[in-house]
Amino acid sequence: MTEYLRIDLDKEKWECRVCDHEIAPAEGNYKEGLLVHNRDPREIHPPILDPERYRFTFSPDPEWVRILEFCCPNCGTQVETEYAIPGHPPLQDMQVDVPALKAQWARRGPDMLPDAGPAVVPGRGHGH
Repeated sequence: MTEYLRIDLDKEKWECRVCDHEIAPAEGNYKEGLLVHNRDPREIHPPILDPERYRFTFSPDPEWVRILEFCCPNCGTQVETEYAIPGHPPLQDMQVDVPALKAQWARRGPDMLPDAGPAVVPGRGHGH
């Protein structure tokens, strides 16, 4: 489904592709099964102008935005990042029709079953 998420159609669960940890039911929001770190946006986007002298520094105001980092509770792989309004619940960015997905793969037959994709090796990210 993404670089670090897959769905086990037999178990109907979201899984981490790095460590195979079951995260959450596939019908729901995978973010509910992940650890979340609520980051101060100034840590990621430091001020360009001196905040002692200027109110607007070209850094996001933490009263208006937060950065949520979602990580696998088993291996710590960062699965998703989201910019959000403080107090707003995390977005559900994928909603999967599990019965339809199961039917689609059943029609393809066993010779067309997907493999897990390329191995995801911890500590060997994208290179950025």
